[in-house]
Amino acid sequence: MKKSSNVYDAVIVGAGPGGLQAGIYLGRYNFNVLLIDRGGGGRTRHARHVENYLGHRQTSGGELLDIGLEQVKSFNVKVEKAAVKNITMDEHFEVHTEDAVFPARFVVVATGVRDNLPQVENLGKFFGTSFFTCVDCDGHRTTGKKLLIIGNSFPTVRLAFGMKEMYTGDVTLLLMIYDPPDDYKGALAEEGITLVKGRPKRLIGEEELEALELEDGRKVPCECVMSNLGFKLNDDFLGELSFKKDARGFKYEVNTHFESSADGLYIVGPLNTGNDQIVIAAGEGATAAIDIKKRLLEALL
Repeated sequence: MKKSSNVYDAVIVGAGPGGLQAGIYLGRYNFNVLLIDRGGGGRTRHARHVENYLGHRQTSGGELLDIGLEQVKSFNVKVEKAAVKNITMDEHFEVHTEDAVFPARFVVVATGVRDNLPQVENLGKFFGTSFFTCVDCDGHRTTGKKLLIIGNSFPTVRLAFGMKEMYTGDVTLLLMIYDPPDDYKGALAEEGITLVKGRPKRLIGEEELEALELEDGRKVPCECVMSNLGFKLNDDFLGELSFKKDARGFKYEVNTHFESSADGLYIVGPLNTGNDQIVIAAGEGATAAIDIKKRLLEALL
């Protein structure tokens, strides 16, 4: 494995909104910066309609990422397409890929999460247009439509009430195994939210989504679906270092500059305990980069 003789001021892992924004700031400071990304773009790449990003009436996640990557390169940030295997700490951080090791004074981790999706036929056909996984991103697109919410937990029950309050009066709740308390079943009935139990099998529709077919053959009419099955963190490569996490031992705790408990390693985007939004991740990336700039300059004195 080849070890780079160049010690980077910062290595950024992940080319999502947070990583790209951090790269733009650090590149504009003329620091020696490397961005490593395995490609794909993650959840943001799948976003078809981004309507809540200041200055864009509507764009796509893919377009934002493509423009952001070009901006990063324009400020002389080196971009490496590779998967990070692990990060260790010696004299400096060492970011390991399959073929190389990159030493760095600071590291920004922006690798995001991946959704837990139901195993249903035709998912790709409707994903991002009428099948959604993020209320804050796409809830507005369900306004006034026949909505089906899929989940398997108490938070999904609460989501059904929230979606009816904010977006549409036509809500059906599909729970696969979870059985809510009787008082919540009564509250669902009072709100006119239909409760269905079963496992999803297939999305039905030609140009538009028309229904979800269950494994037992029943068909639940719907014009859009909000899936609420949680997500997994893209953090397998962080196992070599010790971090402080939230009470569930799931997400990473960070300070106001988005630095983790590992001194010099910043975590931006949905890996930390903040909210998961494109515009928020970008702001976190900028904040982390500004703090890194201050610390690099302080080290010169």
